[in-house]
Amino acid sequence: MQLSEKQKEFINYGNHRYNIKTGATRSGKTYLDILYTIPARIRERAGKDGLNVILGVTTSTIERNVLTPLREIYGNDLISTISSRNIAVLFGEQVYCLGAEKVNQVSKIRGSSIKYCYCDELAEYNEEVFELLKSRLDKPYSCLDATLNPESNSHWLKKDFIDTVEEKNIDAFIQTYTIFDNPFLDKTFVDNLCKEYEGTIYYNRYILGQWCNAEGLIYKKFADEPKKYIWTKKKLDDSGKETDEYDLPNGYTIIGIDYGGNASGQAFVCTRISYDFKYVIALGSEFHKGDIDPDKLEELEINFAKRMMYKYKTKIDFMLPDNAETVLIRGLRNAVINANVDTIVKGCIKDEINNRIDLERTMIAYDMFYYIEEECKTLVDALSSALWDSEKIEDVRLDDLTTDIDTLDAFEYSFTRYMKQINNMIERRRKC
Repeated sequence: MQLSEKQKEFINYGNHRYNIKTGATRSGKTYLDILYTIPARIRERAGKDGLNVILGVTTSTIERNVLTPLREIYGNDLISTISSRNIAVLFGEQVYCLGAEKVNQVSKIRGSSIKYCYCDELAEYNEEVFELLKSRLDKPYSCLDATLNPESNSHWLKKDFIDTVEEKNIDAFIQTYTIFDNPFLDKTFVDNLCKEYEGTIYYNRYILGQWCNAEGLIYKKFADEPKKYIWTKKKLDDSGKETDEYDLPNGYTIIGIDYGGNASGQAFVCTRISYDFKYVIALGSEFHKGDIDPDKLEELEINFAKRMMYKYKTKIDFMLPDNAETVLIRGLRNAVINANVDTIVKGCIKDEINNRIDLERTMIAYDMFYYIEEECKTLVDALSSALWDSEKIEDVRLDDLTTDIDTLDAFEYSFTRYMKQINNMIERRRKC
C-alpha cells in the first residue's frame, strides 16, 4: 500500500478527539479515510457505547463519496446500503448516515452519545450541526474525523474552531494539503488543473489548500484577453475562398432568457452547443432596459429569435426563460406559435449559481467557450465585469445593478440543460 508523506503523517499523529484534513482537491485526503481511517476507527470502537455517524452534505453525497468507494475496496458484505432509517452497516456495526445541510436531519441523533463521527465536506455544513456534534462527543474514546476544501477566511469553521485550537487548548490535529502533496496524481492532470484554476480564488483553495476570500473579477482569464475567445472560422465556397457565413459545429441552438424587471433589464443570449459538447459558442446577446410591457417583451424575444435563425441559417431548438416567470413563459409560448417560429419554449433548468460560474470558468480555461464578436457585446461586457461580492462571507456574485447579472443569467440558462454532458467532456479534457 503506497501512501504519501502527508498520509503517513496523519496515520502517525491523527489520533485526537478532532482530526481534520483541509486543503486541495485530489490531494489524497478522502482516499486515506476510505482505505484506512474509517475502517480502523469503527473497528476500534466496536461494542462500545455510543453511535457511529457519517455525515455528508446529503445522504446522496455520502453514498457517492464514502460508501461506494468503501464498497469497492471491502465489498458488499462489509458495506451495506443506507436503509430507510438512515442506517448502514459497516464492518458489522450500525452507522447513522445523515445529510448535514439541515439541522433537523441531524437532530435525529440529539441526546445520543457519539463514539465515532466522520464528516465529509465539513465546510459545507450548517454551523449548528457542528455545534451539536461537539456536544455529543462525550465519551473518553469519542472521535471526529473530517475532510474539507477551504473556503473564505471568514468561514465559521476557520474563524471559530480551527484558528482557536491552540488558544482554547482543543484536542485537535489539523492538517493542510496542497495538490502537490499527492505524488501519485498524473502530471498531465495536475498541470491541466493548475491551468484551469490559474488567476482565480480556486487556485489558492483547490491547488494550494489555502483559505481565502472571494474578491475581484470572477472570469479574470476571459477579462484579461477577451479577443482570444472570438470565433473566427468562416465557411469556404467551392473555390476555397472564405465566405461571410460562420462555420459552426453542428449542435443545439438555444436561447436563454432572463427577466430582470424594471430595475435591471431583460436579457437574451443565443448559444450553439456542439453535439459532442466540445464547444459552447455564444451566437448573439441582447439587453433591454426600461419599462417593457408583456406584448413588447414578446415582440423583442421573437425578433431576436428570428434574427438568430436568419443570420446563422438555423432552427432554434429551445427558448428557455427564467422558470420562475410562468406567466411570461405562457405568453412566449403563444407568441412563437403565432409567429410561426418552430421551437420549444419551456422554463430553464436552474442549477446553483456557483456551479454555473464554475462551469463557465472551466469552459474558458479549456478553450471550450467562444463568441461571435459583432453579436455578443453585452455578453462580453457582462463576463468581463462580473465581480465577487467582497462584503459577503460566502462566495456570492455581486448583484447591486453595477454589473450586468441579467445577461450572465440568460447565458447560463442557455446551457444548464446540458451541464452534465459539458462537465463530462471537461473531465475527459483534464485527463488528456
